[in-house]
Amino acid sequence: MALLDKLEAIKIRWKDLEQQLSDPGVVADMKKFKQISKEYKDIEPVVEVYEKYKELLSNLAFNKKLLRSENDAEMLEMIKMEIEDGEEQIEALEEELKILMIPKDPEDDKDCILEIRAGTGGDEAGIFVGDLFRMYQKYCESMGWSTEIINANESSSGGFKEISMEVSGDGVYGILKYESGVHRVQRVPKTESQGRVHTSAATVAVLPEAEEVDVEINPADLRIDTFRASGAGGQHVNKTESAIRITHIPTGTVAECQDGRSQHKNKEMAMKMLRTRIYEQALKSHNEAIAGKRKTMVSTGDRSAKIRTYNWPQGRVTDHRINLTLYNLDTIIGGDIQHIIDELIIAENAEKMKAGVVI
Repeated sequence: MALLDKLEAIKIRWKDLEQQLSDPGVVADMKKFKQISKEYKDIEPVVEVYEKYKELLSNLAFNKKLLRSENDAEMLEMIKMEIEDGEEQIEALEEELKILMIPKDPEDDKDCILEIRAGTGGDEAGIFVGDLFRMYQKYCESMGWSTEIINANESSSGGFKEISMEVSGDGVYGILKYESGVHRVQRVPKTESQGRVHTSAATVAVLPEAEEVDVEINPADLRIDTFRASGAGGQHVNKTESAIRITHIPTGTVAECQDGRSQHKNKEMAMKMLRTRIYEQALKSHNEAIAGKRKTMVSTGDRSAKIRTYNWPQGRVTDHRINLTLYNLDTIIGGDIQHIIDELIIAENAEKMKAGVVI
């Protein structure tokens, strides 16, 4: 059976990885040890379900053999019930295994940097950026993740021209990556005196946070500038040159941080963002090739694709990638976006299974 052959090969690979993790040479090489540990952890659930699956197959074969030799009517009925129950469990485990065998994006377990920028719509777009930022903050809080603002450029209307935050926790990027793209809002702006509905937009980019082992940056290739932070923040913001801008000269990549009071802290956060942006460029062409085949895959950080519309007059939210429409805008903008993300994950897994993508 093809499935059993694949599962047995996965188990052999898992055993091999287990041995490698006890090899002193592997343990001494932190980068290699981390890679092997991750692969071991990723396929362990497949092996666990495979063991249950094999046991059920064995029990089913035994019961079918027993059925042929049993004469007692009562016992025959019990065996038939056990066979029926076993077949149902096997079918359920086969579906679970198919999903487990879909390869994970190697970036999924990383922390991420989430950037929101105002698009078309003037002041209203800036206000919408603030709404989205608070939505993501509340969602991250409900997931037990930690967030830290890296950079915020406030708009005159009370929202933001742009805002960036670091999100840390379990499987952060693998969940939030579905939020990358253009988010539209349809509502009567606070600045509109005629009561007309306007359409404005904001761009969300979710970037897998690069670690030092992912991107090597030569300090000689960096230009570091200090400047006074702008925006609200009192006397400290206006008088202290604590804001940091780092430019990677070979690529022209720029990152800045002005949210922290400490110049050292701002430099650390700006370096994180710089590494992440350089890493994003390195991943982009690979991810675009994958994303072109699956409409729900947005890990390229494509900032031009319209993905979702929030319609205030009708209390409606529509995700255009999977034609999902919900009429609970207040709870969604209040941070309850899990249902949308779950539906996107299901749709993407279905597409991968249809394409025959397995470990």
